[in-house]
Amino acid sequence: MTKHKAGFVNIIGNPNVGKSTLMNAFVGERLSIITSKAQTTRHRILGIVNGDDFQVLLSDTPGIIKPAYQLQESMMDFVKSAFEDADILLYLVELGEKELKDEAFFNKITNSKIPVLLLINKIDIGNEELLAEALKLWQEKVPNAEIFAISALQNFGVTQVFNRIIELLPESPAFYPKDQLTDKPERFFVNEAIREKILIHYKKEIPYSVEIDTEEFFEDETIIRIRSVIMVERETQKGIIIGHKGSALKRVGIEARKDLEKFFGKQIHLELYVKVNKNWRSDERQLRRFGYNNKK
Repeated sequence: MTKHKAGFVNIIGNPNVGKSTLMNAFVGERLSIITSKAQTTRHRILGIVNGDDFQVLLSDTPGIIKPAYQLQESMMDFVKSAFEDADILLYLVELGEKELKDEAFFNKITNSKIPVLLLINKIDIGNEELLAEALKLWQEKVPNAEIFAISALQNFGVTQVFNRIIELLPESPAFYPKDQLTDKPERFFVNEAIREKILIHYKKEIPYSVEIDTEEFFEDETIIRIRSVIMVERETQKGIIIGHKGSALKRVGIEARKDLEKFFGKQIHLELYVKVNKNWRSDERQLRRFGYNNKK
């Protein structure tokens, strides 16, 4: 009889290298939101892939940045913790990238005691010469890593990486029930769906000044009724989010509702409100309430 394997696989890398796309390719469900703006992933999201004799627990961490304010420092705490509980590290770089933005993290990767798989992503946008250069560069920089060339978006090379992960997993019983995809509550996905639309449709600092709080989530047999508040830091931002005669807010609501109906497989009734919550990004207590304060 085959022994059961299970373990934590943490994905790290600079912002926008494709960490969420890769995780969703593994899980087969859109658990992490994916947009082209940096810092889309603020929390560590856990996706779970189950097989008869394995369970892979995937963490998608925020992109590595130099923190500029309290919220970002808290986001970097999530990344630091990725080193603490991983059985395997996936270090994702994109073709043409030369370094990790934080040297201390880079040293942690090159001195890692656990297996490191270095994935060169987005190879579909390059050529063989670029790839050969990248392979040489990363072999020298991270000699302790196994290197794979992939395109998470095109699902190229993803299966090979996943098979290698299963080979490297420690023997262990499952950590979660086998029918579970994630450890996050439903409201988390509601918040993420709304925030994704805000990232897509608003410019400049707006998406980064926003937090979503889902105050009500009532589920019946055929419909889910949701009431969510979009919090901003200033009155001017509130006006921008709402838009002319409410048009901008309406668009966010319609698009988020469609995604959520697909995700939950039910009709969704979504009410959106906008509130000003001054300087929430620098307020310890509020950051804790939104799950950002990761310090023990």
